[in-house]
Amino acid sequence: MVILMKVIQVQKNKNNRYAIFFDWFFHMLSYTLILLLASNIFRAIYIKNFFYGFLAAVIIFILNKTIKPILINVSLPLIGLSLGLFYFFINVLILYITDIILFDGFNVDGIFSPYIISIFISFINLLIEYLIFKPIKEKKGRM
Repeated sequence: MVILMKVIQVQKNKNNRYAIFFDWFFHMLSYTLILLLASNIFRAIYIKNFFYGFLAAVIIFILNKTIKPILINVSLPLIGLSLGLFYFFINVLILYITDIILFDGFNVDGIFSPYIISIFISFINLLIEYLIFKPIKEKKGRM
């Protein structure tokens, strides 16, 4: 009986890894589409092709998990004084770091335009999260 429980537990963890991977992959695809949409709407951002868009999405994801929390903690007083508007400048900085990493495949120009793009990307990402991913997670949780 104990062996059977261990096998079931290993199977659950194995499926959980696949679920985490697919969740991450679909988030990256949606973020890639958001970046491509932003590059079509705004001229201040340029993405060479879908591959560079996906690569930019992965780099932005990694930067958001590593550097962004540090930047938020350092700039917390500025975020508070500006009533949260400085938070988008951190997103702009993340876009510029991605621009530096990807060279020709991803370019961001100007200072004011990337701020608007950052707000647009945050808004569309929020819509996708609440309209697509949250209902799927809730439905999966009920099963």
